[in-house]
This record gives sequence, structure tokens and C-alpha cells, in this order.
Amino acid sequence: MAKRGGFPGGMPGNMNNLMKQAQRMQRQMEEAQKELEEKEITASAGGGAVEVTVSGKKEVTKIKLSEEVVDPDDIEMLEDLIMAAVNEAFRQLEEVSAESMAKITGGIGGGLGGLPF
Repeated sequence: MAKRGGFPGGMPGNMNNLMKQAQRMQRQMEEAQKELEEKEITASAGGGAVEVTVSGKKEVTKIKLSEEVVDPDDIEMLEDLIMAAVNEAFRQLEEVSAESMAKITGGIGGGLGGLPF
């Protein structure tokens, strides 16, 4: 008859290893997050007519416009180009973040319930 309760096969030792691995992974993730916050990503739209730079903290830090894109009769085009450049910069930032986390988690990041790393 099997024993009830307890950890068969020396599970407490394995649990200690799991805890150490989890703590190491947490430290690596914190370091990666700090590194990411220091990065800047620049994206452009309209063939480089609009450039937007975002920080790893998800803040727009710079917008550069070419003179020829500033047309008072076509503000809508300029708005669309700025929006496209901002969205592309944030998409690239998300890609860099996901790559960084995949290195730490060994690719299991997608299975962590969509945590925002």
C-alpha cells in the first residue's frame, strides 16, 4: 500500500534546485529589464521623412521631421506618418524585449500566461 503525504523519491532536494533556478531566472530577468530600459529604438516612416525614437521605458524621446513632409495643406498625412513611425518603434521594442526574455526563459516565456516582460 502506498504511503500518503510526503514527497516520494526525495522531492525536497529537487524543490530546492527549482527554487534556486527560479531565483536565478528572476535576477536575470530584472537585469534584462534594466538593460532594456536603457535602450533606444528609432523607426521611420515615409521613406525617412518622419523618425521617432522610443526608450525601453516605452516613452517617445525624439521625433524628427523632414521639412518636405510638413505641408499645412496635408496635416493628415503627417499625422499618419508620425503614428506609423511610433507604432513601428514600439513594435521593434517589443520584439527586442521578447528576444531578451526568450534567452533567459529558454523560450518558455509564451507559456507564462502573457506576463508583460
